[in-house]
Amino acid sequence: MKNLIIASTSTVHGGSYLSYLNEQIKKLFSETKEVLFIPYARPGGISHDEYTKIASEAFSKINIKVNGIHNYKNPIEALKKAKGVFVGGGNTFVLVSQLYRNEIMQPLREVIFNGTPYLGTSAGSNICGITIGTSNDMPIIYPPSFKTLGVIPFNINPHYLDPDPKSKHMGETRETRISEYHTQNNIPVIGIREGSWIRVKGESIILKGSLSARVFEQGKAPREIETNTLIKF
Repeated sequence: MKNLIIASTSTVHGGSYLSYLNEQIKKLFSETKEVLFIPYARPGGISHDEYTKIASEAFSKINIKVNGIHNYKNPIEALKKAKGVFVGGGNTFVLVSQLYRNEIMQPLREVIFNGTPYLGTSAGSNICGITIGTSNDMPIIYPPSFKTLGVIPFNINPHYLDPDPKSKHMGETRETRISEYHTQNNIPVIGIREGSWIRVKGESIILKGSLSARVFEQGKAPREIETNTLIKF
């Protein structure tokens, strides 16, 4: 049975890394004291070791040890043996490229469907969707495919921002960009605002957190869903 937290962000304003999710993470990984961390997204270009240290410090506060997948000679075997998996944020294109390069996109999908608890934030949430076509990140590297895990039947747009009527910015809004996406694609998209997440248990997909989310479907007007809404398409 699938068991996931798909979060918009790792850090909310005024909080430390993952602190707003501490209680949820405890529940998600309640049956293990070790989590396999996939640091491939490398936020700001930091090293895998530096990123793993950040994750380790956050998880140590809830008495969970973090092991970086980059330290294993066989990442596929590491995934199969893992009792929990965390994929952090950063650049989605770098993350997806590395997952394909190490041939672990499909094994990661398989362990998720087999019930291994999974936490994703930002880029780690993007890859839970069908493709990364609605990422906010710059395509600084070209992955073999935009196709990702497909453990939920829609795409994610993390860090979703509403238009600011007071802003003098004349560029595209997030809503405009997703509307453009739907001129070429028919995959639904959910924009998750900061501090909210999607909880997946089996076939149940529920919005959690204090904020509503924005839902986009091809040929339909965007709509809001409130927290605790069961998501179905």
